[in-house]
Amino acid sequence: MINMGSGSKITQKWMLCAFGSFVGCFIFLLYLKHKNEAVHFRALRHAMFNVTLSLDDSVFLPGNVEISKAARSREDEGDVIQKNSENKCNIFEGRWVYESKGSPYYEAAQCPFLSEQVSCQKNGRPDFDYENWSWEAHDCVIPRFNGRDMLKRLRDKRVIIVGDSLNRNQWESLVCLLYSTIPPSRAHLDFSSSSYKVFKAKDYNVTVEFYWNPFLVQFDSKSSPKIVRLETLDLSSPHWQGADIMVFNTGHWWVHRGKFKAWDLFEYKGRLVDDLKLESAFEVAMKTWADWIDQNVNLTKTTVFFRSISPEHKGQNGCYNKTQPITDTSHVTPLSESVMEITDRTLSKMRVPVRYLNITKLSKHREDAHPSIYAKKTGLASMKRKLKPPSDCSHWCLPGLPDTWNRLLYVSLVLDHPTDYPSLSHLVS
Repeated sequence: MINMGSGSKITQKWMLCAFGSFVGCFIFLLYLKHKNEAVHFRALRHAMFNVTLSLDDSVFLPGNVEISKAARSREDEGDVIQKNSENKCNIFEGRWVYESKGSPYYEAAQCPFLSEQVSCQKNGRPDFDYENWSWEAHDCVIPRFNGRDMLKRLRDKRVIIVGDSLNRNQWESLVCLLYSTIPPSRAHLDFSSSSYKVFKAKDYNVTVEFYWNPFLVQFDSKSSPKIVRLETLDLSSPHWQGADIMVFNTGHWWVHRGKFKAWDLFEYKGRLVDDLKLESAFEVAMKTWADWIDQNVNLTKTTVFFRSISPEHKGQNGCYNKTQPITDTSHVTPLSESVMEITDRTLSKMRVPVRYLNITKLSKHREDAHPSIYAKKTGLASMKRKLKPPSDCSHWCLPGLPDTWNRLLYVSLVLDHPTDYPSLSHLVS
């Protein structure tokens, strides 16, 4: 007669053995999948799980570990945006999700044109986690950036990015995202000038240009006194005409104070003035830019984007040694509300529809993604000598946050042509 107690114990042991075998096989499959990839230990540690940071949850629980839905869906590059049936998709509202797989899109070493200022790893930054946070929208699943697909969409087109050094940061990111998908011999690059840079993908006849102008209107930076001419557009503006995609920004230089203030006088109504309120001057300059867009942009050819202000993290402790995003949802990054309100008001009055790349909110939690002392090669050496080098808490490391800005630019272009993706047709009114 069989002892039922012994049979039950044997059954339990077999179940444990089977479960152990399953886990072992799963780990072995993961090993086979990743063995030929240059994956750091930190990536393997997170291969099964993703730490999720929600920007609108009142509490962040470090122990809240879950399998990321985004990670699963993004394994299929063709899986694009899916709308929540009750809420309109806003790609700028969401949360940051830690993902080891598929991040970052490129290695900095692939892009010889990256400026020293954003080459954080090359300058000695020891951590990598800031590269692996991925943006996940609340009410839709947005695709990963696909460089080859974007080049196909931009075939025979010209992209211009105009603005300050933060837009240069975005240009470097976009060019690296595209350059890393094609053979270097099939690209043309000219990045020797600080005020104009250009990338061309020869096989697609796509050009991506950068024009430096921090005020969008004319800035006589080499004159004495230094003058911002509020009613005259930047001298590079004739070269903007005819572009298919335009991405503009301004704002940072307008709010600089003290020794960082760039101008001495404004030119307004034919006179040089020094007593014009900042808000009034900014509004006049924005109207000058908006009038040019309304008068010169062909609605059937050109799509215009305006990127919102990128937040700085220059508080008491700055961004030095910050390796994780801000998890406090009540955190407020100091920004000029008046500048943002004037921008919104200007865009709403324009004849030409301008797409607003509203990256401010999603960026304000990323104090971990700035260069800090790693904006220069000498930063780390200075720290070792117990000297305090300058800490850059304005710009962003690459790979890094601007890749997300360009991912959202790419998604916006995808949404503009939903017929390319049948699953997108219900998103467009």
